[in-house]
Amino acid sequence: MAAPRKYSLELRERAVRMYCVTEPKPQIKKLATDLGVHPEALRGWNRQAERDAGERTDGLTTDERAELVALRKKNAQLKRANDVLRTASAFFAAQLDPTRPR
Repeated sequence: MAAPRKYSLELRERAVRMYCVTEPKPQIKKLATDLGVHPEALRGWNRQAERDAGERTDGLTTDERAELVALRKKNAQLKRANDVLRTASAFFAAQLDPTRPR
């Protein structure tokens, strides 16, 4: 289970909008202080928003990250199913042929 978010999604969206629409670009440190958030958190939110908008290519977009999480869960589930099937087939093979070495 993931840790609870320190900042609400509404605050994140508002902070990113405030940074993006303001000309000239405000200093992240000052804007973060005004909003009561950590400057590195605001910087990370801005970078992620730029990735989602296609302005940056140095990481995964939010959609790609969600897809990756889903695929990892599915992969773990399939590995567990394979382990169960492997164990069950070995068990039934031993039941059918008791002379077979283990």
